[in-house]
Amino acid sequence: MHGDNFRGARALVTGGSSGIGRAIALALARAGAHVAIVARRPGPLEDTRAALRAAAPDAAQRFAAIAADVADPEQAARAVEEAVAALGGLDLVVNNAGAARALRFEDTPLAEFRRLLDVNFLAAVAVTRAALPHLGRGARIANVSSLAGALAIYGYSAYAPSKFALTAFSEVLRQELRPRGIAVAVLLPPDTDTPQLAEENREKPPETRALAGNVPVLAPDTVADALLAGLARGRAVIVPGWRARATLWLARHAPGLARRVIDRDIARAARRGGA
Repeated sequence: MHGDNFRGARALVTGGSSGIGRAIALALARAGAHVAIVARRPGPLEDTRAALRAAAPDAAQRFAAIAADVADPEQAARAVEEAVAALGGLDLVVNNAGAARALRFEDTPLAEFRRLLDVNFLAAVAVTRAALPHLGRGARIANVSSLAGALAIYGYSAYAPSKFALTAFSEVLRQELRPRGIAVAVLLPPDTDTPQLAEENREKPPETRALAGNVPVLAPDTVADALLAGLARGRAVIVPGWRARATLWLARHAPGLARRVIDRDIARAARRGGA
């Protein structure tokens, strides 16, 4: 699907042991890339590394599994150095590590605002800062934000701002690194069928469920394929799924109409819930 665009590329994927990150790592492995995955839990990391090896078309491909919490800048820097040592360099960095929480603002603990900012935004900053000295002309950085990182949604008072920050960071990086021949892209996926979404759904307000239901849940492989295809085409903003693209287009080009639709759906959900 992606031709030889990633064959031989040395890629680092944070949050690479499950969900979208695992799907991206597997897609890269199938495309012939050398891949280092980073996550906190050793068990899922080793399971995913075995899956990468099984998916690789070339026995010479190299894979590494690195246990680290990239929300800690020191651990993020160590993970990057271990990936560089294992792969012999870096050509692609995918900042995918993330967390979500869907609660009404008044129900969201204050500590969650800091936690989500650390995991969803500052972790990508730390990894990118550590990786930049190893990236040369032709290298790429992909930041996995969210559709909620471009369109604020009820119930995401902590999550959406952290993803908005990552989206803005991606555009700033794109402008700054383009003269050095380093491409930067941001991925804006809608809800995706991952363990994180299942956990989030346990406490998601009905209004948030109603709004999310306007865009179908995607499979992780669909999101991963969209990312690789977008990177291969040199796109700066990658939105998987036509419904997600249509929703974002409406929000950007007809914001008044988008607000009316959102407010209508929130009101309907509140009535159904007896609010």
